[in-house]
Amino acid sequence: MEKGFEFLDKELEQLFPPQNDNFSPKYVDKLVKVFMKDGKEKWILVHIEVQGYKDVNFPERMFTYYYRIFDKYNKPITAFAIFTDDSFRLYPDKFEQSFLGTSIRYEYNTYKITEQSEEDLFSSNNPFAMVVLAVKAALKSKRINQSELFELKLGLAKTLLRKQFSKDKIRALMNFLKYHIRFDKEETMIKFDKEIESLTGKSTTMGIEEFLINRATEQGRKIGVEEGIESQKESFVIALLRDTNHSSEKIAQLTGVSLAFVEKIKKELETK
Repeated sequence: MEKGFEFLDKELEQLFPPQNDNFSPKYVDKLVKVFMKDGKEKWILVHIEVQGYKDVNFPERMFTYYYRIFDKYNKPITAFAIFTDDSFRLYPDKFEQSFLGTSIRYEYNTYKITEQSEEDLFSSNNPFAMVVLAVKAALKSKRINQSELFELKLGLAKTLLRKQFSKDKIRALMNFLKYHIRFDKEETMIKFDKEIESLTGKSTTMGIEEFLINRATEQGRKIGVEEGIESQKESFVIALLRDTNHSSEKIAQLTGVSLAFVEKIKKELETK
């Protein structure tokens, strides 16, 4: 681990250009260069499925990732498929093909969120165990009422705060928990925020929105100075579009500009 790791996003994009189709299935792919204990370089492919339906072409797509990377870079690869849907159906873990005496069988690692033991996750000191718990809670939110969801989310927050994580990790995980599991009513969110503030103090629970807005504002200032963009508000809008998942309506509200102005800049960024 002291040698660190490197994300090979450019290499992956060369083989699989990102799709701009809003209606296409959502995949999150990462190719990571790591070093084994014997000092040898290895590559890890992480493929996350963010979709709630059965995809019969998934094993073939996993195999395509493998052979294209291997063909171009000739590197040893291990692949992980992480399934984030809430179904309990069997999920594909291999690609097989056979024809006239020639056959191939490609197997890859799989990780299904719904199958993970909550007891093991709660007892784990791995920060990402809390992420998985948050995702499981989000999946449960479709089947429980808001009161039960509130207690579940608050319990997760308390567990997180008991862990011996750094302040930055706690803040990042708390914000993930806060914004990944959403309440239907705004007053429930306000109640949750107050509970968290009473547990940790306001300085520890700076919301992700406040953090991103502060960062986007700073980036907006830099863009305005370096590139001569016509106004600070335009710089602010650009930074928020690039750095957050806020809707155009929310960005217009935060920056004090019209929705049409935000949509115009958004369209310009998409065409670049």
